[in-house]
Amino acid sequence: MKSCLVVLFSVLLAACAGNTPQINNTSRDSASEAYTQLGIQYLRDGDNANAKQAFHRASQIDPDAELAYNGLAMVFQLEDESTLAEDYFKKAVAITPDNAAIRNNYGAFLFSQNRFEEACKELAVATQDPFYNQRAQAFENLGRCYQNLQRYPAAEHAFKRSLNLNPNRPVALVELADTLLAEKQTDEAIVYFDRFGELVDNRQVEHYARSLWLGIRISRIKNNSITAATYGLILKNLFPDSQEYREYKESSR
Repeated sequence: MKSCLVVLFSVLLAACAGNTPQINNTSRDSASEAYTQLGIQYLRDGDNANAKQAFHRASQIDPDAELAYNGLAMVFQLEDESTLAEDYFKKAVAITPDNAAIRNNYGAFLFSQNRFEEACKELAVATQDPFYNQRAQAFENLGRCYQNLQRYPAAEHAFKRSLNLNPNRPVALVELADTLLAEKQTDEAIVYFDRFGELVDNRQVEHYARSLWLGIRISRIKNNSITAATYGLILKNLFPDSQEYREYKESSR
């Protein structure tokens, strides 16, 4: 349950220039934006060192460049510099407290630090923007955050909001089914797990350790020992080192 949130970082700009942006003879804001876009491009390419330099230059040109601070926070998070990452996230949030993408990224960072109460607050803010193009992901992240606090009704609500925005989100389907099981709403849990199963049958997604362990538990509830054993065998073969497989072995004793 304490794994990293899926799709940790939001895309901050709708498009990033394919070539190195020209910054000569531009205004301060344009130059800062150009460096920020360059930093995003470097970050996407996995070049953290140059990304950091580009974001830092953008923030030097414009001290209110919230996306540059957000970019620096993301780089430092990747470099396991948690204190620096948080400092820059806070700077970005202070400049634009209503920026859903930055709040989502900050919430994901706090989640990775197991600071779930704080993470849920940031992610909740991210979900409030009806025009945020990754709002379904933000609701999914929020649901997973509430799961870690065992606030299952809140998690259920968040996952359902995510699925209202995008009915075929596989992680939201699995996590919602798992949450409903925790709430002892077995019949509804089966409905959502079956929807995930349809995506698998249609080869739109593949099972992963968590979905297989959930499938085992649901199959046991249905008294379908053959299906449970099949899921168990797949879990053993594909994810032998997973926490889910350890829980499966423990439950089979």
